[in-house]
Amino acid sequence: MGSSKFLFVLFLLTAFAQSAGAQPKVIIEHNRGSAATDKFIFKRVPSPARDDAGAKAEVTIVDADPDSNSGQINVLNDGLVPDGEDQPRRNFFLNVGSGGGRLRFDLGNVIEITQVNTYSWHANSRGPQVYRLWTSDGTAPNFIAEPKGNVDPAGCGWKLLATVDTRSADPDGGQYGVSIRDSGGSLGKVRYLLFDLYVTEVADNFGNTFYSEIDVIAKN
Repeated sequence: MGSSKFLFVLFLLTAFAQSAGAQPKVIIEHNRGSAATDKFIFKRVPSPARDDAGAKAEVTIVDADPDSNSGQINVLNDGLVPDGEDQPRRNFFLNVGSGGGRLRFDLGNVIEITQVNTYSWHANSRGPQVYRLWTSDGTAPNFIAEPKGNVDPAGCGWKLLATVDTRSADPDGGQYGVSIRDSGGSLGKVRYLLFDLYVTEVADNFGNTFYSEIDVIAKN
């Protein structure tokens, strides 16, 4: 998308997040230099898991253009992570110059979840994460399982769970961990998660995040 359109979308995204009232807590952590290792160790965000509910999910590209150098879509939930800051095949990322896209996790059945954790790692502007996370149990009469980029998920059976933007005044490069959780211990009963991905910058064509892993944690 053009830079003016992208900035307008981000303005709306930010305004919505500020006006939507109570939202699940979004915890963001950033490792740089020697603190960034293949263990993805953070103080408050859990390290990536191998046996989470998301590991069994079917991951679908709803409306996105993967980069030819990217790993396959299943790198997002295979429990494996990169051991360096520039390993394209161990991350999933969208095509150079594309303005973001949508991915869907299908957990197979409705379960109660407590956390959604996302991880990324890159040397510069492909490190930060900018996305909206929508969820659904798939039972709404007007439910659309794969809403394309021009369809508002709120109008077809999806609920906006969280808005994530890890960018800051610090240099972009490094390892990012995000944990979406609720003080009550539950994010609800869901089957589907829709990740609406945005670019991190428009100064050049290299703003699509290197996503290393996405974990969905079920309530015990």
